[in-house]
Amino acid sequence: MAGEILDNQGRGEASWNWPSVHPEGRKFGLIAVAVSLFFLLVAGWPLIGWPLMGLAVGVFAFFRDPERVVPQSDAAIIAPADGLVTAITEMPPPVELQVEDGSGQGGLGAAPVTRISIFMSVFDVHINRAPVGGTVRRVIYVPGRFMNADLDKASEENERQHILIERGDGLKLGFTQIAGLVARRIVPFVKPGDIVAKGQRVGLIRFGSRVDVYLPAGTDAKVMIGQRTIAGETVLGEVGQRGLIEGIVQ
Repeated sequence: MAGEILDNQGRGEASWNWPSVHPEGRKFGLIAVAVSLFFLLVAGWPLIGWPLMGLAVGVFAFFRDPERVVPQSDAAIIAPADGLVTAITEMPPPVELQVEDGSGQGGLGAAPVTRISIFMSVFDVHINRAPVGGTVRRVIYVPGRFMNADLDKASEENERQHILIERGDGLKLGFTQIAGLVARRIVPFVKPGDIVAKGQRVGLIRFGSRVDVYLPAGTDAKVMIGQRTIAGETVLGEVGQRGLIEGIVQ
């Protein structure tokens, strides 16, 4: 049940449910079903109809939108995307998130911070969520190329969208949705001025992509390269906490 409190002290009751399909994807799935039924029932071409029906199932699966249990600690910064952590680096935020935008709202500045890159394959959930709660200060779309989103230069050359959120205490956090080889559209669910809760759905990227998260200054990653994240649940870092984390592949 959405909004129910679930914790590690025995409150709440969890059960498995089929994930819903986001409205953004229902039309694509229904189109694929209609075309497959035409070939199966009207044209009588099962060799085409059944593969198209399989494609329709894949489309519905791609746009699945499962419920998530969002940690509510004020210090926690939550993963905005499902996927694989492919890079953790120290670098300045994108220019679009650095400078003042003319509205009197400052950006993140040019000093290097920790950037966590999460790569989403076509098998991952592609609904993106807010890493922190607060006011959306910027949603900046930048047209670009469609290189492999796993490449580092994709953050500067691919189609992308920057989102800047400011918490009530003034802390700002930025993240970037980056289109990949197959992705051709980044769909925002929010606009500047909107107030979002931590873990709230803020957008999606169609068919394979990446999300870069720029942690606040003085904050290190609590995840490791090669680790998988779950949007709305995995803690990427805790504000103001530093320290190296190491893991062993096994």
